[in-house]
Amino acid sequence: MLIGVPKEIKTHEYRVGLTPASVKEVTAHGHRVIVERGAGAGIGATDTEYLGAGAEVVDSADEVYARAEMIVKVKEPQAVERARLKENQILFAYLHLAPDPEQARDLMKSGVVAVAYETVTSPSGELPLLAPMSEVAGRMAIQAGARCLERENGGMGVLLGGVPGVPAASIVILGAGVVGTNAAQMAVGTGAQVTVLDRSVERLRRIDHMLGARCMTCFSNRHNIEAHVLAAELVIGAVLIPGAAAPKLVTRDLVRAMKPGSAIVDVSIDQGGCVETSRPTTHAEPTYVEEGVVHYCVANMPGAVPHTSTYALNHATLPFVLALADKGWQRAMQDDPHLRDGLNICRGRITHRGVAEALGLPYAEPTRVLAL
Repeated sequence: MLIGVPKEIKTHEYRVGLTPASVKEVTAHGHRVIVERGAGAGIGATDTEYLGAGAEVVDSADEVYARAEMIVKVKEPQAVERARLKENQILFAYLHLAPDPEQARDLMKSGVVAVAYETVTSPSGELPLLAPMSEVAGRMAIQAGARCLERENGGMGVLLGGVPGVPAASIVILGAGVVGTNAAQMAVGTGAQVTVLDRSVERLRRIDHMLGARCMTCFSNRHNIEAHVLAAELVIGAVLIPGAAAPKLVTRDLVRAMKPGSAIVDVSIDQGGCVETSRPTTHAEPTYVEEGVVHYCVANMPGAVPHTSTYALNHATLPFVLALADKGWQRAMQDDPHLRDGLNICRGRITHRGVAEALGLPYAEPTRVLAL
C-alpha cells in the first residue's frame, strides 16, 4: 500500500502522522511511504531522516493526497485538505466529527473511508489511540490553568499552591477518565486543593487509591457540580462520551456566578466542550474572557508539545496503520472489531452511532457496510 503523510496545517499544529521510526517499520512490511517535505520539522525530524527510513519525500500536499491510498495524519483535515481527498482513500486521523457537521458532510461527499483515532477501542473498552493525547492534555491543563489565573492574562492573580499563610487555590476537575486522572496527578503536585467529580464510583475509587488525601473525590450530579464550581478558582473540563458531543455540565448562568477572574480549561472542546460558554480557540489566541471568567479552549492542546505527543501517539497508532496496510481496510476491520469501532464514515455513510446521533443523520451499521 502507498501511505501518505502530509504536513499538518491547523494553526500551530506541529505533530506529524508518522515518525521516521514508524516509516521504517511500515516500509519493512513492504509498503511505500510518501512524506511531504518538512512534515516532521515540528518534532525535529528532518527530510533526510525520512529518506533514510525508506520514505519518498515530495514537494507538495497535493502530490501526497493525489497518490496515496491511505492518508495518515494527526488532526482532522481542514477544508482545503478535505477538497483533496478522493473516493475509497483511507483517512486515519483524529476527526472529532460530533461537533463538526461541515467536516462530516465533506468527508461523506468525498467517498473516503474515514477512521477516527478517538473511537478505536481496546478489549477492555478503553480508547488506546486517544489515551496518549488525553494524558498529555490532562497534564497540560494544569499548566494552562495556572497561566490563565495570572493577572496579566485576565485572571484573579492566584498562585495554585499558595504560600505559607495564604491558602492554595481550589481546582475542580469534571471527569475522572484519562484526562481527569492526569490532571489530578499534576494538580496535587502544585499543592492546590483538588476535587474530582465523576458519575463512576469505580473511577473515583481508583483516583482515591492513587492520590489519597491529597485529592477529594465527589459523585457528579447537578448539586455537587454547582457547589464545587462556585467555590473553585480553576475548573478543568475533562468529560468524554466516545464519538458523541460532550454534555454541557456547566451552564452560562453558573459561569456568570463563578468568582471574577477564575478560569476554565475545557479539554472537552474537541467534542464541543462541557461548558456552555466554551468555544474553540487556537494556540495563537488560546484564551478569552466571558462572564468575567478566563476560558482556555484550545482544540489541539498536545500540539504545543509535538515531540512528546507525536512519539506517544505513534506508539499507539502504528499497529493499526500496519493492520490497515497489510490486510486492506475491509479485512482489517472484519478481523478486529476494535479497529472497526474507529470507522466513522465509509463511502458516504456515517458508521459510528454516536456521531450519527450527534449530527442527526442516518446511521449505517459498520458490518453491513463492510459486506458491500
